Amino acid sequence: MENFVFYSPTKFVFGKDTEEKCGELVKEFGGSKVLVHFGSASAKKSGLLERVEKSLTDSGICFVELGGVKPNPRSGLVYEGIELCRKENVDFVLAVGGGSVIDSAKAIAIGAVYDGDFWDFYSGKALPKNALPVSTVLTIAAAGSEGSGDSVITKEEGMLKRATSGECIRPKFSVLNPALTCTLPAYQTACGATDIMAHVFERYFTNTKHVETTDRLCEAVLLAMINEVPKVMKNPDDYEARANIMWAGMVAHNNIVGVGREQDWNSHGIEHELSAKYDCAHGAGLAVIMPAWMKFVYKHDIMRFCQMATRVFGVKMDFSDPEKTALEGISAFRAFLTSIGMPSTLGEVGGKKEDIAELVKTFGLKDGERTGGFVNLSSEDVAHIYELAL
Repeated sequence: MENFVFYSPTKFVFGKDTEEKCGELVKEFGGSKVLVHFGSASAKKSGLLERVEKSLTDSGICFVELGGVKPNPRSGLVYEGIELCRKENVDFVLAVGGGSVIDSAKAIAIGAVYDGDFWDFYSGKALPKNALPVSTVLTIAAAGSEGSGDSVITKEEGMLKRATSGECIRPKFSVLNPALTCTLPAYQTACGATDIMAHVFERYFTNTKHVETTDRLCEAVLLAMINEVPKVMKNPDDYEARANIMWAGMVAHNNIVGVGREQDWNSHGIEHELSAKYDCAHGAGLAVIMPAWMKFVYKHDIMRFCQMATRVFGVKMDFSDPEKTALEGISAFRAFLTSIGMPSTLGEVGGKKEDIAELVKTFGLKDGERTGGFVNLSSEDVAHIYELAL
């Protein structure tokens, strides 16, 4: 196990009707004027926004609104939010929505206190050091952004999807009411579940040895997802299953299952090019890319894939042919994703074979450069993974 520092100070307020505590929570963390950031009109139609804003008003907290966040959140709205925060002297950002809303809120929070272009943080020119305090009211279990210091934004110019990380954008508090996810369409629920599982797998496939504790934590989250997701696909109002999935989404990405071990993240990077170009759901893109990535890299450490197959998917170990066991595990993962309505081919999310060269180019590796991880990948390797996804 590698040395690590783990610090995750977000306050989680979990359960039914917890959105009604937003005002007192904002006050607890020093906010006096809030940007309430949200996505579609559903936040208003459902009454959620009204309940959140009433809580703010009852606590004497002023607020301004900015809606319109789309899946794969765009830079244009971030610039608008930064300008609004400065104009209105906002000192706190509250995201009401899913991962896209939270990521957009985080980008606004760092941009509002930065003299340059917020995109500097997403292009690698600068690291986030300061930000307005950010908090969340979560409406979909998926990205884990409610417990992480990460944010992903798509820049409209060139449709580049890039990420940044910093402790300053880790939420001060996150309100998690599983009941808010019961009205989600089945497809969105499945996309979120796929993203949660992918976050675990990005940590699970590691070259670090002697990480049994976090291996078992990863496997526990994956097993919980395999058990709970089919329940909500069958009965969307299953609160207890929704609750387990919502907490799994946070655990999967606040890094408690990933400490002390090398991580991968190439599947996420490769997928980002799909959701940037085709505007597909991130989870749907991951459902296509992650099994293809597994097929490309499994020979690097067949026994780790056998461990996944046997511990997570219940495949019987074939000691005379470990490769068979590993491949059965990958097939079992793909079959699970298909069973909850996820795509399995590049074409199902809009991809075409003739687009692969462009996807590889925007992925951004220079000649001879490789991207690190479980297996270090070249541009040719990335192209091969897209081809396997066809």
